[in-house]
Amino acid sequence: MLALRLARGSRPLVQLRRLLVAAASAATGFLLLYVLAQATVRPGGSFPQLLWALLPVAATVQFAVAVARTDPATRPLEGLDAVGLGPVRLTLAGAISTAVACALGSALALAAFLHLRGDLAGLPFDGAGAGLLHADRPLPVAAALTLMTLVPVAASVATAVALRPHPAPAPQAGLPWGIALAACGLAVEAGFGRGAAGMAAGWTLTAAGLALAGPGLAYACGTLVQAVRPGALRLLAGRALQEEAPRLGRPLGVLCAVGAGALTAAALADRGTAPLPLGPLTGPAALLVVLCASATLLTSAVEARQARSATRETLLDLGAPGPVLRTAATLRATALVIVCVPLSWGVAQLTSLALTR
Repeated sequence: MLALRLARGSRPLVQLRRLLVAAASAATGFLLLYVLAQATVRPGGSFPQLLWALLPVAATVQFAVAVARTDPATRPLEGLDAVGLGPVRLTLAGAISTAVACALGSALALAAFLHLRGDLAGLPFDGAGAGLLHADRPLPVAAALTLMTLVPVAASVATAVALRPHPAPAPQAGLPWGIALAACGLAVEAGFGRGAAGMAAGWTLTAAGLALAGPGLAYACGTLVQAVRPGALRLLAGRALQEEAPRLGRPLGVLCAVGAGALTAAALADRGTAPLPLGPLTGPAALLVVLCASATLLTSAVEARQARSATRETLLDLGAPGPVLRTAATLRATALVIVCVPLSWGVAQLTSLALTR
């Protein structure tokens, strides 16, 4: 009840972000139902498709967590402990709000899927979706309901873990482990070649490695910005980037992985060997991952700006010009782009070599 009251009383921008989470959950749920429908026709070949479908699930969960972290209702405020709203209650409220948004999206996905199959009331669009969704085969009800709970449960658990009070780890600690994990993913892709399951597993490892290495890369960017006799502007930009590395690093690493995947797919398409692991929904699934990764990075940037608001006001009170702060923000973004674009290109080249050797 508390979570629902907090959600109802939120600002329009917060509500819009929750609606975007529901939309992403709906698209992911529809994709999972499509994989289930495919499994009724080809049970033996559905496992690789399920592995590929987990990538949009992970992107949606990450976006839901980022939205929950920027929700004002999940931030501890002075005096809330006195009325019983401590960190544990706020974490629980954030997890429930995330679960409600994702459950709404899953319910819409199920309704749309059944409607397109003609299971609710007739066949819309002259039955154009019936063949794609295999309306001639019965849909396992228990399996469909289980898949519809996947995103809400995973998102709520991940939100509870992310919002729990805990000390932030050092951003540099994950860099070597992330590099090692990405190398393992490339090795799996090289070993299994064009196999659907091996490609999905290898790319998942590579993306996880880049996400794990992201905070270390962002911290290294901050170090490079303030290297070699920095002035006040570069010191301000570099220190701020190092402070923001734990928040921006993982979404940045995921976006690098998505960019590398897009470059790899383009390279394979030029050779006429681009895979279509999810059939006609491969393009929409890829677009969903790109949108979720981009939205997660933007949402994390909003969170970082909210965390810097007190420092920004202090600098303005001390007489720091507004254009200097904006220039420092531009310098931080430029440093990240300079590092991440070549990284994505390099990973794409290695992946293409691993898949076409």
